[in-house]
Amino acid sequence: MAEKYIIKQSGALCGEIEIGGAKNAVLPVLAATILTGQKCRIQNVPNLSDVESMCVLLESLGGKRDWNKQKGTLDIDTSKLDCSDASYEIVGKLRASFLVLGPLLARLGRAKVSLPGGCAIGTRPVDLHLKGFVALGAKIDHSHGYVTVDAPKLVGAKVYLDFPSVGATENIIMAATLAEGQTILENCAVEPEIVDLANFLNAAGADIRGAGTDTIKINGVKELIGTVHSVIPDRIEAGTFMVAAAITRGDILLTNVLGDHVKPVIAKLKETNIIVEELDTGIRVRYEEGVDVVAADIKTLPYPGFPTDMQAQFMSLMATAKGTSIMTETVFENRFMQVGELKRMGADIKIESRSAVIEGVKRLAGTQVVASDLRAGAALVLAALRAEGTTEISGLHHIDRGYYHLDKQLNKLGANIKRVQA
Repeated sequence: MAEKYIIKQSGALCGEIEIGGAKNAVLPVLAATILTGQKCRIQNVPNLSDVESMCVLLESLGGKRDWNKQKGTLDIDTSKLDCSDASYEIVGKLRASFLVLGPLLARLGRAKVSLPGGCAIGTRPVDLHLKGFVALGAKIDHSHGYVTVDAPKLVGAKVYLDFPSVGATENIIMAATLAEGQTILENCAVEPEIVDLANFLNAAGADIRGAGTDTIKINGVKELIGTVHSVIPDRIEAGTFMVAAAITRGDILLTNVLGDHVKPVIAKLKETNIIVEELDTGIRVRYEEGVDVVAADIKTLPYPGFPTDMQAQFMSLMATAKGTSIMTETVFENRFMQVGELKRMGADIKIESRSAVIEGVKRLAGTQVVASDLRAGAALVLAALRAEGTTEISGLHHIDRGYYHLDKQLNKLGANIKRVQA
């Protein structure tokens, strides 16, 4: 049944928050367990609907899972995996489900996967994934909304990506792990989540070098074994709570966060006059009384640039800052879906092609808004914390994909949020 948030204006949020495991790291790791054919234990697993969807997909292929959600431990056993067809009903809910294509191809020699779903934030074509598979010796067939990939044997090759796609980098790495010979992947993505995937695979017996740089070399091995792996902290969840401190003019200490992973967010917060301190215990984000929060221009870029997944949240902050900011989105062409709803709350935002011009306003006003995607939903929650009066946000299933009990987490810091039936 549909639910909604009822959010009343909050004062300064203060306290301590522990950041969970990274959604965008655990999903490819779960897909990669297919390659082992054994039991793997994944730790620091966030309790998110997207993780549940990936588990359901693995079960549909013949895998088994045992998820201790309290401990954040997920055991995956793919020893009995015998199906290479991923159904539309599951794949349509989760774009990351396309990541099973490479592991299935490497292990079973064939994979049939529905074209992926997920947030409607742009086309995000899968052609780069398929280009890599073809280079390794696979044949591709498109029909009736499905992609079928066949390869009795994969052979290492040199692959150059036209764009440093995270998903394509991950999928090709996984396929190449069991290929014959060496694969050299150039112009690949360098996100921390790719390093985490490579660390998991290497622990399982793979030979992957260069993850975190734009050239990765994968020496194929005959088999992988089961292993234990702890997922890195979620840098986007961390960034969202950092903005929560800034937009409410609060003081929050974030624990279980890696400062190197949130450098662009830290830099931009400092530009706005928010104080960010990297301590032994975590990262403290706080507002200095009497100092204006000022506008800052932002351009999204692949890592290590400013993350597209933080653009919407920062737009909410800039809507309350002093001055004019310009946000340019270079990664996805349809990622300003929160703008219309923020304008309903009183924000002054104009869209010009792939840029948004934001004039800071003195006040936002609560109203009824709808979350259109995961990060847009987070942006509306942040804006509602600052807005005068009461805000109702529906479309919570989007928010649940990337944040576990966001309302309860924020309430612990002093917010006033209720989750009710819509």
